[in-house]
Amino acid sequence: MTRRSNKNFDRGKMPKLFGTDGVRGVTNKDMSPELALGIGLAFGTWLKKSNKKRKVLVGSDTRTSRDMIKFAFCSGLLSTGCDVIDQGVLPSPALQYSIKHLKADAGAIITASHNPPSFNGIKLVEPTGIEMISRDLEEIEAIYFKKCFAFAGWDEVGKISRWEGGTRVYIDAIKSRVDLEAIRKAKPKVVIDCANGAGAVCAPYLLQELGCEVVSLNAQPDGLFPCHEPEPLKENLKELINQVRTQGGTAIGVAHDGDADRAIFITEDGSYLYGDKTLALVAAHEIKKNKGGLFVTAVSSSTCVEDVVKKKGGEVLYTPIGSPVVAHEMLRQKAVFGGEENGGLIFPELQYCRDGAMAMARILEIMAKSGKSLKELAAEVPTYSLTKTKVHCPQEKKEKTKQRFISEMKKEGVPIQTIDGAKVQLKDGWVLVRPSGTEPIFRIFSEAKDPETSRKLSQKYKSKVEEIIAEI
Repeated sequence: MTRRSNKNFDRGKMPKLFGTDGVRGVTNKDMSPELALGIGLAFGTWLKKSNKKRKVLVGSDTRTSRDMIKFAFCSGLLSTGCDVIDQGVLPSPALQYSIKHLKADAGAIITASHNPPSFNGIKLVEPTGIEMISRDLEEIEAIYFKKCFAFAGWDEVGKISRWEGGTRVYIDAIKSRVDLEAIRKAKPKVVIDCANGAGAVCAPYLLQELGCEVVSLNAQPDGLFPCHEPEPLKENLKELINQVRTQGGTAIGVAHDGDADRAIFITEDGSYLYGDKTLALVAAHEIKKNKGGLFVTAVSSSTCVEDVVKKKGGEVLYTPIGSPVVAHEMLRQKAVFGGEENGGLIFPELQYCRDGAMAMARILEIMAKSGKSLKELAAEVPTYSLTKTKVHCPQEKKEKTKQRFISEMKKEGVPIQTIDGAKVQLKDGWVLVRPSGTEPIFRIFSEAKDPETSRKLSQKYKSKVEEIIAEI
């Protein structure tokens, strides 16, 4: 059975500051200290509505602007009376796990995730460890624009302290949720590419403690990202792919993005494993382990994921794009597993957020217990061809373009879903057209059984969107 959810996710009311995954922009241009200070003031004011004193965890990835943005943001929190615990550099999911561990009231991550080094951003996090979405963010944004900040008295300003145990607690939590003995017995060989990001302070150490033979690449924290940009695309992972091939035998590769909430895998022969394959592979394992259950994913995910979930007796629920949306729906629906096609997997047994290190440990566990290679496991997942492209679209034209596209598709009589943008169901595949929540573009996803059909669908609907934008 397949379900689709629109509950509480009105894209027409998306906040002006916050996109699908926090606030992001070019440092000292869009993402300035002034903006960070204002967001801190607004967040602290919002937090004080329910409690006079609040404890907020703050951490960052390795970007060169991390301290500038972090301390401007923290100044805003402190001036409203919130206490701040600075966790330094650590993976986003490590900070999110720390919120529950320390029983904090909220958290914030200074990161632009996979974006280029010139970018930075702020993600706000609930006490559950889940990133905030529309309703609360709209209230925080309203406070920001109205400048109605609740400043504390001189004798009630917050205090800042430092706690660097988040990564250690996070590693131990992951180890307790996998079959450590099975992995250590298998002695897997892993080449890990940390992309000079936050994963560098975690992933190599976790792998060592799992009993792996580890080869580390780009494991020096460096916010310039000198080796390659922090998005784990195939073209950015040439060094990792070559290293896996050089190692030969049973070695696999793993790559993180800048804040290490995603993981992309390279099979033993050096093949790049797209995120939808990993999502499907792990989904099959989780549904089988739980003897069924609900799987939640974004509307952009490949059909291969639905195929394996249904085959194992599970049910699929589709949501709008954005890992916080998927995570909130997983919590609400008590799903057994979920995630996105970009390598962002969510394991509710640990926490409701994308988790690159947990994904890495689970894949190693599946390999160890099944006795199969990563290539063999991936071969069990049906193959589809997914093409992604984008079209520039001014912010002020986005909504009209979307509505015009939907109207034209309805006139053509094709099945269409409007959970997020417009997903057109065709006899030879599907196409999803949606406005980006973080950039002035429309993203176009097309999927079919073969690459040529997928490419043709992509080009056809890209042209259609370009025509609509030009006419508006």
